Amino acid sequence: MNPGATEEAGKVAVTFMDIMRTQPLALALAVMNVCLLGLFWYIADKASDTRREEFTQLLQAQKEVNELLARCVVPHGG
Repeated sequence: MNPGATEEAGKVAVTFMDIMRTQPLALALAVMNVCLLGLFWYIADKASDTRREEFTQLLQAQKEVNELLARCVVPHGG
């Protein structure tokens, strides 16, 4: 009978843990990569928030300028 997906995943996990136990530098690199991915996600999230705030402020400034210009322009009477 062929092994199922859970047995194969279990074998892979056991093999991975054996490798990590015998080579601690590989474990440290794996942990560092996960931490680096988390840092990149955090930076991208903060940059996105900043960009969103700047865009909102820009739209608000344009709206104020348009309102001021609308009050300054006198429509021609017909």
